[in-house]
Amino acid sequence: ALRAPVAALRAARRARPIVRRADVVLGMGGYVSVPASLAARSEGVPLILHEQNAVPGLANRVAARWARAVAVSFDETVGRFGGRGVMTGNPVRAAIVRSREDRASLAAEARSALGLLEGRRTILVLGGSQGALRLNRAAVELCSLLAERSDLQMVVLTGRRQFEDVRRALPRPRGVAVTTAPFIDRIELAYAAADIAVSRAGASAIAELTVSGVPAILVPYPYATGGHQQANARAVARAGGAEVVLDDAADGGELGRRLTGLLDDRERLSDMAAASRRFGRPEAAETVAGLAASVARERTR
Repeated sequence: ALRAPVAALRAARRARPIVRRADVVLGMGGYVSVPASLAARSEGVPLILHEQNAVPGLANRVAARWARAVAVSFDETVGRFGGRGVMTGNPVRAAIVRSREDRASLAAEARSALGLLEGRRTILVLGGSQGALRLNRAAVELCSLLAERSDLQMVVLTGRRQFEDVRRALPRPRGVAVTTAPFIDRIELAYAAADIAVSRAGASAIAELTVSGVPAILVPYPYATGGHQQANARAVARAGGAEVVLDDAADGGELGRRLTGLLDDRERLSDMAAASRRFGRPEAAETVAGLAASVARERTR
């Protein structure tokens, strides 16, 4: 922490020759964006920031003082940047955008790739690329609690470090079918197969779930800086696309009660899926790129 300011200034000096040749700098937040943002200020190159969370991070709060515009992913965040906030959404990969319009064929591909059974409704449990211990433990409990539900199946993405522990802890399935994997490169397949998801509330997960139109039970990571995951989750819940369960309450019993209540109420689950889809912004990447291009054109006139 003590070395960080010196390292950032040194990195900014090294970035200046690169930034000098640019028409615009786009900072996506986090410490890695600080040197280029400082170099943009020194070189007089216009800076655009992207803030993916509902609660802005420190790097963006500081750099916003000299940024031309700040692209945001939540309506609640627009006003935090003194008139420079622009609602764009959070960019997701093109494959996930395509899955929004091609869900049926992707769901068929997902059944083949993930070994899922046709005719069963699917619960997707994911804790981000590294996995989430709380959600993994809850998933093991869920498998026992839902053991007699022969109309359901679960896909549990554990993260690589916890995969073997979860696999060994899972009870022998009776009714509910369970598929586990440490990670899925083509996450759009899992979204296409899912009727509902249990997920952490990171900005990327929320962007992908909502672009895909997947209703969710969101369990915010309690130690996220500034409580941003809880703010992210609350925003989707207010829009009707999710329910929120706080981390200390997210055991198998509570999640099982929520899941069965939603899965057994098809009309409500359908309404949540529609609300999730409305919340998603599949055009986010193009909007951010368009904002950057517009600022660049202004500079070169």
